[in-house]
Order: sequence, then structure tokens, then C-alpha cells
Amino acid sequence: MAKSGGRPSASFIKQRSGSGTILRIKLENFMCHSNLQIEFGEWVNFITGQNGSGKSAILTALCVAFGCRAKGTQRASTLKDFIKTGCSYAVVHVEMKNQGEDAFKPDVYGDVIIIERRITESASSTILKDHEGKKVSSRKDELRELVEHFNIDVDNPCVVMSQDKSREFLHSGNDKDKFKFFFKATLLQQVNDLLQSIYEHLSSATALVDEMEETIKPIEKEINELRGKIKNMEQVEEIAQKLQQLKKKLAWSWVYDVDRQLQEQTDKIVKLKERIPTCQAKIDWELAKVESLRDRLTKKKAKVACLMDESTAMKKEIETCHQSAKLAAREKIALEEEFNHKRSSVQKIKDRVRRLERQVGDINEQTMRNTQAEQSETEEKLRYLEHEIEKAETLLSRLKEEENALLEKASAGRKEMEHIDDMIRDHQKRQKDINSNIYDLKKHQTNKVTAFGGDRVIYLLQAIERHHRRFKKPPIGPIGSHVTLINGNKWASAVEQALGNMLNAFIVTDHKDSLTLRSCANEANYKNLKIIIYDFSRPRLNIPRHMIPQTEHPTILSVLHSDNPTVLNVLVDVSNVERQVLAENYEVGKAVAFGKRLSNLKDVFTLDGFFRGPVQTTLPPLPRKPTRLCASFDDQIKDLEIEASRGKNEMNQCMRRKRGAEENLEELESKIRTLKKQRSQAERVLTTKEFEMRDLKSTVAAENDTSSSSSVNELQLEIMKEREEIEEKEAFLEKLQICLKEAELKANKLNASFENLRESAKGEIDAFEEAENELKKIEKDLQSAEAEKIHYENIMKNKVLTDIKEAEANYETLKTKRKESDQKASEICPESEIESLGPWDGSTPEQLSAQINRMNQRLHRENQQFSESIDDLRMMYEKLERKIAKKRKLYQGYREKLMACKTALDSRWGKFQRNASLLRRQLTWQFNSHLGKKGISGHIKVSYENKTLSIEVKMPQDATTNAVRDTKGLSGGERSFSTLCFALALHEMTEAPFRAMDEFDVFMDAVSRKISLDALVDFAIAQGAQWMFITPHDISMVKSHERIKKQQMAAPRS
Repeated sequence: MAKSGGRPSASFIKQRSGSGTILRIKLENFMCHSNLQIEFGEWVNFITGQNGSGKSAILTALCVAFGCRAKGTQRASTLKDFIKTGCSYAVVHVEMKNQGEDAFKPDVYGDVIIIERRITESASSTILKDHEGKKVSSRKDELRELVEHFNIDVDNPCVVMSQDKSREFLHSGNDKDKFKFFFKATLLQQVNDLLQSIYEHLSSATALVDEMEETIKPIEKEINELRGKIKNMEQVEEIAQKLQQLKKKLAWSWVYDVDRQLQEQTDKIVKLKERIPTCQAKIDWELAKVESLRDRLTKKKAKVACLMDESTAMKKEIETCHQSAKLAAREKIALEEEFNHKRSSVQKIKDRVRRLERQVGDINEQTMRNTQAEQSETEEKLRYLEHEIEKAETLLSRLKEEENALLEKASAGRKEMEHIDDMIRDHQKRQKDINSNIYDLKKHQTNKVTAFGGDRVIYLLQAIERHHRRFKKPPIGPIGSHVTLINGNKWASAVEQALGNMLNAFIVTDHKDSLTLRSCANEANYKNLKIIIYDFSRPRLNIPRHMIPQTEHPTILSVLHSDNPTVLNVLVDVSNVERQVLAENYEVGKAVAFGKRLSNLKDVFTLDGFFRGPVQTTLPPLPRKPTRLCASFDDQIKDLEIEASRGKNEMNQCMRRKRGAEENLEELESKIRTLKKQRSQAERVLTTKEFEMRDLKSTVAAENDTSSSSSVNELQLEIMKEREEIEEKEAFLEKLQICLKEAELKANKLNASFENLRESAKGEIDAFEEAENELKKIEKDLQSAEAEKIHYENIMKNKVLTDIKEAEANYETLKTKRKESDQKASEICPESEIESLGPWDGSTPEQLSAQINRMNQRLHRENQQFSESIDDLRMMYEKLERKIAKKRKLYQGYREKLMACKTALDSRWGKFQRNASLLRRQLTWQFNSHLGKKGISGHIKVSYENKTLSIEVKMPQDATTNAVRDTKGLSGGERSFSTLCFALALHEMTEAPFRAMDEFDVFMDAVSRKISLDALVDFAIAQGAQWMFITPHDISMVKSHERIKKQQMAAPRS
């Protein structure tokens, strides 16, 4: 790798092929460029221009051409944003050099590869062309292979450092960001990810070998079973010998067993005859018990009927009493309100009488001392009272207006709440319908047949399967499960609307099968099943073209497909699907139905209604329902779930609106209550002031009257009238009070009666319930007693007497059997041979037979289980041993290979860590070498454990020994230069056919910029790759060189 600042050797320049470098870029309608073409030199290229001239657009186009996403360029969110405003497309045309040993498929592309990416509003495409401009490929895999061949990673800042990446990189003081930059630029990230992936694959392979070793265990188990079988076969001969001895014992055991049975039958007959008196006594006792319980049941039923009538009458009486108590309580409340109103009226009259008496006293007093000064004071007081009354009236009017306004707002709020409640109910209903549709679709997804009749059709199909022998030919149905749509689900709703219940129908071949299918439907509880009788042997109908409506719109028959011709024949003959036309919308359907008057046209169905015959008929829009004819229900379920989520959000918004409206309404009602209190207080103040003014005016009038005595007489006369009215109203109050007490007594009495009735009724109801429980218990006891009586009668009839007869008959039979058994046993072997085997152990024939059967079964089982001979079993055993040994050796080989892979991977992981450590030292050395050109020293610390990278820089003017530990501690130019040195050090550690940097010299002073440019140019020429530098600054200070090409962008249009 070339060192920084070095010159390339002549041999290197001669060998350099330049394969992968950019020859030219053409942009059309891309970002700010309408039509731009730039040619690049093979070495160093400087592009300068004013801000807004489109310099950065060149790098963006380069990234887009090599497959970078729009977000990866940090200039747009989607590719269509790169299209110039007012245009409909954009084109990026890139020509690459493809020569030398590193050329990519030179026999296909030649010495130039053209990458052309076209972007439209709706899509984008990438085309790879050869040197003649002929299309070679448009696959993304081909572009990815090209990028990997030339090691072009436009996302790597060391290959393409865009304007935003430059600023972000130059300003980043985060150690983790610097580490990510270093880790990705040096390809350590790629190697680390690859090694981790290999570790995961090794773990998976180890688990697979474990599973394969588990498969050996059944074979080992089979070997153990064979070993046991061989051992069991060796015991078969011993069992055969024992079996012969048992057969001889069995022959004489029948004789001995008959002797035992004869003795048992004798004892049994005696015991059975002793059971007759006991069983008869139990029958008599149960009979008496049944009669007693029947008498009690009759009496208890009569009592329960009586209690039921009394309980019903009592409940009606309680309800009547309760209503009377409620009525009395309402009358009491009405009397209390009237009494309080009258008492308040009497109190007001008494207050007026007291005021009149005070007025009489005031008149007499004023008459005694009537002076001019007092008159003046009275007038002043009158004016003050008039002013106070006017203020009180104004306040009262304002409060009433505010109260009316708040009442109107509260009424509007209540109406809004009612409206929101209606919306919430609508949303809940719609949500319920959507959830129901989702449930139906999921059920249809499990079994599509349920879409055409629900669970009933499943039961019907099961019934048809059970009775399939009764059908001449198996029924076809439901029809909907036998048809599919040809071109997607576009016409699903219209076709389903047209066919309707025909999709649920079944087809049979004759009337007998129709009756059989109807009985199956009744068995499956499938009522109103539509059954169509049709000849299954008829071939697919061939409909002439002149019998089909001549229109470019499809018919229902043209969009349907079925593997069964009978289904399509039925749809044609019964539903006339060949004469039913499908249209996109209302206008198109109207034109088809009534515009041209097509022949053979029956119906026109659209997605929003349908037209029939010569008369226009439009259905109202139906609520959205799941279509049953679609090929997959997943999209419908997903759409319904999205709609349900949207409806839930809308319902939540309505709930929030409702809570807000409730809070506003509560606040308004609180304000209304406050205003009502203020208004009542203002009315009381106004009334008080009016009374004071009236009294004051009366006093003034009395003073001005020459005949004060007459005024006093009038006032006294008025006082007398008021007192008479008070007496009348008080007498009425006394009557009201008496009525009130009577009403209260009546209400209390009725309440007490109600409580007493309820308490007494509770006792009667409890007694009724207790009687019912006793009745149930008696009925249960009666049933039990009758069952016991029948039980004992059956025992007497079917058990005791029958057993005695059977025992006596068996005794005679056993005698005959004893003679026959003795003769048969003597023929097999003499009794002395049995006695020689030892004393008889008391085994019964059944036990010996069972033992013999077990031995025979064991022999039979062994023969069935080991149909081969013992030699065959041993051969099988040895064969399995060899087989399992081979597998063990194979799996052991797998283990050894996996261990070798693990060892090799661990070795590579160690090498990876050593290389990472070497790259860390190399980075520090190269970074310090670049810094030395400006007299600066520095050091880079990389921590792979913490994933951090820190930079230490020491300036030459720093007299202290302390290093500046972050580029943030430097000036803008120094920080940019040190970061640029860090980037150059990384560039030396990476390989790419071209590199590009945009605005790399921002925030540099003139000196730092001059040093940085010289360092970049020397490094670019020395490294040998193609470089593109984009800057808005003056580049005249860049030294001239035959390998340096400078280009000036045109100034942006105003």
C-alpha cells in the first residue's frame, strides 16, 4: 500500500489499468440539473462552483446509480424527490472503465460499462449496458455483483463522503461514532459479522449432529429387544414340557371339579330355600311403606295447592298496599308544600302589619317634630334609595341575561353529548359487525366450504358421506365451492350479488337423489336447502357467439372458472350467466343497459348497483360484507382489521370528545348554580330596597299631608284588614295542619301495614317453599320405596325361585357329567400317573385351562413375534450391530470435522483480533504521519471492547505536556485538518477504484486549507485511485499537474 505523500513508481503507473473508474456522468432532470454531462480524469478531479450550482447533486447521482437508497443519500426520503420540479422523470447515466485484469465480464460488457438508472413518479429501474450501449441486464443482482467485484461501497464515507457526511464527520466528537466509522471503513465490521455468522452455523450443525445421534437410539432399542427375544426362544422347550403335564392334570381336574360342584350345588340348594321367608318379609315391609307415603303425598299436594293460592293472593295484597303507601306519601308531600307556602304568606302579612304599625308610630313622631332639615334628609334618602334600586335592577337584568346564555350553552352541550352518544353507538355497532365479519372470514379461511352455508353445510357433507351408498351419483355442492374467479377478486362482489343463494345450492342427478339429499339436510338441521336436478352426463355447453351480448364488457360466465362442467351448465341454464354483463360503475352500466339496446342482454351488474331489462333498477349501496368467492381471505381480513383499528381510534376520539363535553357541561351547570344564587340574592336586595322606598314615600306623604290623623286612621284601618286576613289564613293553616297530620298518620299506617304484610307474607312464602321441598322429598321417598319393592319382587321371582330350580337341574346334570369325565380322563392317562406327580394342589379346570391358554398364547405370541428361527434372529442381531456401528463411525467423523472447523474458526478469530490490533497501530502511525506535515503530533486510541475511538492531538505552540483529548478542544480549522488526517489514514487502509469528497475543507483557515489541499493532492496521486474533490472555495492554490483536472460549475440561475 502506498505511503502518504509518496510518488507512484513508474511500473505501478504502467500496470495501473484504471478498471472501475468513472469516465463520465450524464444527468437529465435530476435535482437542479436539466441536462448535465461531466467527464472525469483518471486521477484527481476538482469540481468547484457557487452554492446552489448542483455540485453535490453529482455525488448524489453517483450514489443513486450504484444502488443507494434515497434515505442513504440524506438528500431525500424517496427517489421521486430527485426528479426536477415540473418534470415527470429523471435519468442518471454513468460510464465506467472496464479494462485490464480486474475488468468485470469483459467478454460481455467490453471496455466500458454503462449504468443507467431511470426514476419516475411511481417506480425506478436500473439497466446495465455494454460499450456499444446495448442492454445487458436489468437485474439488481447483476448490479450488486458489479459493485462487489470493484469493491464500490457508496455507503462507506471513505469511498463517497457527501456534504452531510463531511459535516457530520468533521463535527462529530463522539468516540463511538468515530469507532463505527473506523470499523466499517477497514472492513473489520464485515469480517466480524462473517465470523459471527460462521459461529452460528457451527452451532446449528452441532445441533443437527445431536439430532442424528438421537436417531440411533431406536435401533439400539431394537437390538435390545432382539436380545430378549433370543433369550425367550430358549425357554420355549421348557414351556412345551410343562404344557403336556398340565394337559394331563386338566383331564382329571374335570372329574375332581365335578365332585366339588356336586357338593356346592347341594349346599346352594339348602341356602336358597332359606332365603324365601326373608325376601317375602322385605316385600311386605316395602309395600306398607309405599302405601303410607302415598297417603302423605296426597295430603301434602292439597296443602301445597292451598298455600299456593294464599301466596298469590298475599302477593297481590302486598302490591296494592305498596301502591297505596306511595300515593299517601305523595299526598303528604303535597300538603307539606302547601302548608309551608301558606305559612310563608302569613309571615309576610305579619311583617307588613309590623311595618304599618311602625309607620303609624313614625307619622305620630314626625308630626311632633317636623322640621325643614328632616324633610331635606328624607329627600336625600329617597334619592339614595332610587339609585340603589336602579343599580339592583341593572345587576339583576345582567345576571338573568348571563343565566339565559349559560342555559342555552348547556342545552347545546346536552345536544352535543346526545349526538356523540349516537356516534359512539354507531361505532360500536359497526365494530361489532366488523368483528363478526373477521370471525366469519377466519372460519372460512380454515374451511372455505363454510362460506356457503356455515357450519350446517359441514354437517350436511358429513351426512352425505354417511349415506353415500344411497345416491346414484354423489351430489355436487355447494356450487360456490366449485367455482373461482379468473382475473383476481375485482368482480367478486358483483358476481356474488348476481348469483345470490345459487352459490349455496346443491346439484343432484335425479328426483330420487333429491329426496335422499333432502333427508340428509333434515338430519343435518339444514332447512330450506336449494336443490337443483340436472343431468350429470351432459357435456360442457357450447354457447354460440350470436346468443351472447356483443359488448366489450365481460359476462359473468367469462369471469368464472370451474373444473366441473355440470356446475357451469347449471349456472347457464338456471341463472343465465352468459347473458349477464358486468360493468365498472353506474354510468358505464347505464350506457350498456339502455344505450345500445343489446340483444340477448338480461341483466347488467355493477359494483354499485344493477340494472335489469328495459327498466332501470339501482340498488342502494350495501354495507361492506366479505366476499365469499375470493381466492384468499387474508387481504379481506387485513382490510377489516385496519378498518376495525380505524373505527376503534374514531370511537376513542368520540369518547374523549364526550368526556370533554361532560366536563364543559358540569362547568356550565356549576356556573348556572352560582348565577342562580347571585340572582336570588339580587332579587332579595331589590325587594328590600323597594320596601324601604315604599315605606319612606309613605312616611313623606304622611308628613306632607295636612291631616296626619286621617293618614293614621287609614293605616290603622289597613292594619285591621291585614290582621283579619292573617286570622283567616291562620285558621286555614290549622285545617291544613290537621290534614297534614292525618295524611302523615295515614302514610305511617299504610307503611306499617305494608311492612306487616311483607313480614307475614314472608312467613307464608317460606311455609310454601318448605311445603314444596317436603313434597319433593316425599315424592323422592315414594319412588325409592316403589323401586325397592319392585327390586325385591324381581329378586323373589327371577333370582330365588329360579335359582332353586336351576340348582336342582344342575345337580342332576353334574351327576351325568361325572361319569363322562371319568371315562375321558381314563382314556388320556390313568389316575395313578396323576397321583405320582404329587398330591393334588386343588387347581380347578378353569385355572389349569387358563394356565394352559397362557402358555399356548405365549407360544403362539412367540411364534408370531419370532416367525424366524433362533438362527435368523441371531443373524438379524448381528446385522443391526454392524449397521449401528457404521452410523456411529459416520457421526463420529462429523463430530471430528466440526471440531476441526471450530478449531480453524477459533484460529481465524485470533488472527482477526491480531489484524485488528495491527490496524489500530497502523492507523495511529499514518494519522501521526499526516499531522506532521503541519507540525502537529497526535495519537489514536482504539478500544474494541468498549467500541470507542479517541483522538489525542498536541499543537506545536503547546508548551505543556498535556494533550488535547478531543477535536472539540481545537479551533475550527485545526479540528477540520486533524479530522481530515484521520480520514486520509483510513483511506490508506481501504481499497476502491474511485473516491469522492464533498466540502472537505469547511471551517479551515487559509493556511490549514493550503496544507490540507497539498496533502490531499499528494495522497491522491500517490495512492493511484481516481479521486473527486468538490468544494465551493477557490482552488487556484491547488498546484498544477498533468494528473489533476479542474472543472468549474456554471453559476446557478436566479
